[in-house]
Amino acid sequence: MREIVLDTETTGFYPENGDRIVEIGCLELINHIPTGATFHRYINPERDMPEAAFKVHGLSTEFLRGHKVIAEEIEEFMEFIGDARLVIHNAQFDMKFLNAELARLNRPALPMSQALDTVGMARRKFPGAQASLDALCRRFGIDNSARTKHGALLDAELLAEVYLELIGGRQRGLSLGGEEKDMQATVKAEIRAPRVHTASEAERAAHAAFLETITNPIWQR
Repeated sequence: MREIVLDTETTGFYPENGDRIVEIGCLELINHIPTGATFHRYINPERDMPEAAFKVHGLSTEFLRGHKVIAEEIEEFMEFIGDARLVIHNAQFDMKFLNAELARLNRPALPMSQALDTVGMARRKFPGAQASLDALCRRFGIDNSARTKHGALLDAELLAEVYLELIGGRQRGLSLGGEEKDMQATVKAEIRAPRVHTASEAERAAHAAFLETITNPIWQR
């Protein structure tokens, strides 16, 4: 099963008002295990960066001007995600922005059915508790000390760890390395001799002596 853990950074909250994507970070999971394959791009939004958004992710207008626009990156992005399930924290937000960018390029929208929202998963599993990425990292003991600002790839990496915890935690042996093979190689079948169930002569004699102590047994009536 192939899944893509995905996060974006933007210039604001409302693509319908001109806000744009400025960063995309994705990593690949196969059968819930990170493969090491990633997609990470900074995107020139072709507009200024509001101060409020800059304080969140630290991506300035000047920095982003040196990167490609979304039209130059979209093909590689779409090839990377393919038809895999998209694991997203607050999927409605990111999917709204992705589909706004696709609409500008006259490309088909990504269906919401392709996305799995980890915010919803967390709220169902921990009703009433905080469901932010930072709160879930604290709950599961995941080190997010490098997250001084939002960053799409770092957030995707943290979300992948949170997601694995939300679905039950990483199980021992679920690795793509040689550890599991080594463990299997050490397991050897132990063949035991059949157990003897027949009573010994001494046991039969002791049983007969016990029966003699019983007065008027029913099996002698």
